[in-house]
Amino acid sequence: MKTQRLLVVLTVVNLCLLLAVLGPVRAAVDEGVAPVLRGRALQIVDAQGRVRASLGVLPAEAQPNGEMSAETVLLRLITERGRPSVKIGASERSAGLSLAGPTNTRDTYIVIEANGTTSSMRMRNEDGREQIIKP
Repeated sequence: MKTQRLLVVLTVVNLCLLLAVLGPVRAAVDEGVAPVLRGRALQIVDAQGRVRASLGVLPAEAQPNGEMSAETVLLRLITERGRPSVKIGASERSAGLSLAGPTNTRDTYIVIEANGTTSSMRMRNEDGREQIIKP
């Protein structure tokens, strides 16, 4: 009878210890997860520390022709050689997607843009051939 009582007491003590150990871990995990990540910009870097993707808000600024550009959110995906090959931008006035060719090209790209009430798609090859599509 004493052995059975001792086993019950040891089981209860073990259960209390288990709850004491697991309780704080669960609370720490719940508190450590933020529902929203906030910041002015985000950069993702590779193992060598090079920026491979960036997301930021570009402020409105005066252009050379005197017009003001709109504040723009810009996502860039960047090659290992530093070329921004994919750009997605959005502002109150326009939105667009740009896909550039490999690093050793200068004029190979596609630009899809919605600007105000108009939209277009411009495609250009390295050999200079270009096509613009407008609805």
